[in-house]
Amino acid sequence: MTSLNNDTILNPDIECASRERIREIQLAKLQRQVKHAYANVAWYRERMDEMGVAPDDIKTLDDVRRLPFTDKTVLRDTYPYGLFAVPLDDVVRLHASSGTTGKPIVVGYTKGDLDVWAECIARIASMAGVTSRDRVQMSFGYGMFTGGFGLHYGCEHMGCMMIPASSGNTERQLMMINDYGSTVLIATPSYAMHICEAGEAAGIDWSKSTLRVGLFGGEPCTPALKREIESRMHIVCTDNYGLTEVMGPGVSGECLSSRHQQHIAEDHFLWEIVDPKTGEPLPEGEEGELVLTPLDKEAFPVLRYRTHDLTRITTEPCACGRTHARMDKVRTRTDDMLIIRGTNVFPSEIEDVLAGIEGVSPHYHIVVDNETGLDRMTVSVELLPEGMHDSFEKMEAFTKRVADTLTNTLLVRPRVKLVQPGTIARSEGKTKHVEDLRRK
Repeated sequence: MTSLNNDTILNPDIECASRERIREIQLAKLQRQVKHAYANVAWYRERMDEMGVAPDDIKTLDDVRRLPFTDKTVLRDTYPYGLFAVPLDDVVRLHASSGTTGKPIVVGYTKGDLDVWAECIARIASMAGVTSRDRVQMSFGYGMFTGGFGLHYGCEHMGCMMIPASSGNTERQLMMINDYGSTVLIATPSYAMHICEAGEAAGIDWSKSTLRVGLFGGEPCTPALKREIESRMHIVCTDNYGLTEVMGPGVSGECLSSRHQQHIAEDHFLWEIVDPKTGEPLPEGEEGELVLTPLDKEAFPVLRYRTHDLTRITTEPCACGRTHARMDKVRTRTDDMLIIRGTNVFPSEIEDVLAGIEGVSPHYHIVVDNETGLDRMTVSVELLPEGMHDSFEKMEAFTKRVADTLTNTLLVRPRVKLVQPGTIARSEGKTKHVEDLRRK
């Protein structure tokens, strides 16, 4: 595995700036962005007028709290171009969410927006140790999803050789890694695990592969899954964070010194942590909902976007030398919460429990139903080969131990089904861990 001390700081004047300098940059850009949104987006102008707030009232960073929140409802209600702030002739690219829960979220980019995006991606790639000499195999799907094009052009901006493999056709992915000498794999962590397993089945010795870095995104990567991929593929895996509504990937990324946190590109994004119920600000270091205001968006300015992602943030300098704030990796969303017989359950809690049980893999699937009239949660847990037993009594005892351990944390007892290795479906895109049949 590659060493963990070879990340480079792409833009040290900005990434290592003092907190005072960072706040100066943020305030100047926030004031400019609020004026831009007010002048060119009717929805923001109407909301701010209703609240009695004018652009010139933003005199400090704390004044951002005087501005309206934005959420997905607003973006869907103004579909497709209601929040655009420039003529469509100035928009050089559109991206959109899948729209599986209603109207898709449509966002636009000017040439300037794409330049900022590429620079943000180059930063997170550099944090992971990627250099211009790398051969980057892009195994995200291309299309309206922001991940493929965002990371492609960001790494290309660095001077990397890009291999646009797209997702799927795993046999061909393995051929490309072997024949082209790919050194960086960009994928969802679940698809990277699938590539790993397919390679092992084909007789590939990953310790001799040219791959050295995995850049993961699109879905959370549990610590257990990351450790498994790193140990089996002999690569360093890093996560990055972003969302379509504020840009795409590149909002924050993991350096090689602080592997449980991600540096936010603070010169491009103003962050807040708020109480998810009240919207009131929370002190630094306390977990709450992440709210983001992009500071450089021309085509699609968004003020105070509620991400629904729960995290905590520190502004303490990092051992890597960067001074930009670090956010804990997002494991939980406020809208991912399941309510089972009055008890709040987050999938991330199940992931954490399973990570501490020997003999089970990080792969699981949750089904919730109420066929009996009461909410019922079934957790299918994939065994590792060493967790398999010929004895029915031993398997029954192991199933009970997993259920008891989950119950102690969740405070609601699930049904547990232990399944054979490799039987829980892997995904080329985002893995769907939860199936809530009550909604159907």
